[in-house]
Amino acid sequence: MSYIDEYIKKLREKSIEGLMTEQSRLIKKFNIEYDAELFVFATCMEKNLPESSLSTSDYEVIHDLLQNKSGKKIFFFLETKGGSGEAAKDIAELLHSKFDEVNFLIAGQAMSAGTILALSGDEIYMTETGSLGPIDAQVSIGRAVSSAHGYLKWVDDIRKEAAKNGRLNPFDATMVAQISPGELSQVQNSLQFAINLVKEWLPKYKFKNWRITETSKITVTPEMKQTRAEEIATALTDQSRWNSHGRTLKIKDLNNLRLKIRSVDADQKMSNLVYRIKAINRMLFGTTTAYKIYMTDVHRIQRNATPKGGNISFPQNINLKDTEATKLDIKCSKCNKEHKLYVKFKDNKNIDDMMKHEGLKPFPKNKMIKCSCGDTIDLVGPLSEIETMIGMKAILK
Repeated sequence: MSYIDEYIKKLREKSIEGLMTEQSRLIKKFNIEYDAELFVFATCMEKNLPESSLSTSDYEVIHDLLQNKSGKKIFFFLETKGGSGEAAKDIAELLHSKFDEVNFLIAGQAMSAGTILALSGDEIYMTETGSLGPIDAQVSIGRAVSSAHGYLKWVDDIRKEAAKNGRLNPFDATMVAQISPGELSQVQNSLQFAINLVKEWLPKYKFKNWRITETSKITVTPEMKQTRAEEIATALTDQSRWNSHGRTLKIKDLNNLRLKIRSVDADQKMSNLVYRIKAINRMLFGTTTAYKIYMTDVHRIQRNATPKGGNISFPQNINLKDTEATKLDIKCSKCNKEHKLYVKFKDNKNIDDMMKHEGLKPFPKNKMIKCSCGDTIDLVGPLSEIETMIGMKAILK
């Protein structure tokens, strides 16, 4: 039986909360087995939300969850589509300030800034399904987000065309007229920032115990470590080599770059735990509105998107400061069925009688709705929004 199959059955038997409890148990087991601290940071790759990119807010959450943690070794389970190189730098520095050894676990994709972050590790452990990607920076150009390397290549191609033909075609001329020197400098700096981080981190961490070459058996010098780091950084930022910013690089690809990766699958105990954690992440992302998960053995924070089509409606002619209850309409994004709920802010039984008479159901204590279509709607996000508006905590029974 596959791990996902197993947890689908557990979801039917228990609940979303049961899966979360199981995930916490797996992290504790990993910590005992490897005498280390396991931190899980996972992003849903399928939910295309601006907030899903790696950002400073992620660093702040990770900093908060690790404020009382330190020790010999941490394994950082990382899955992200990429984002801010500055956030990657902050997270890397935080991890190394608290732990003697920093290792990254890659079971899904750790792209762009995620790859930069992983390259700060003393070791990188990957499953057969895990992958890194090119470390090209992503920059905002007007209303779009673009590859820094691709953008600079486009500018360089236009320069060559102008030098060859003595002029630009009308379309390129219009586009070039919108480029400011400051914008071009920003793109160049963003790309160089990513390269510089990798060139600094690899010799300092990943290569720190590299003393003898595998084939020639000669002593490794600091200059050799720096040269290898520059070769890897150059290769990972070469878009012409990978053809796509979204190209996934598996263990074999990275070994070909002479970047030694440790195999999770070679360790049966580690493999079992890591694949199970990944499977639960997939289940939670697929059945709830969660798009980011942060977990230690004792703490869990989850970012949720407001359900598609959902909206919050307050009773008419009610002063929010005196609100005892409010109504909430949630529409299932899968089948469009509407779920009419109410949330209480004062423990008044008359509210229950009145709301139920109108056909509304009380807000579920587990903050989840199991729709008749089989989809699970996560209500953590909407509840947080309501409590912020009202300025009071909801009473859930």
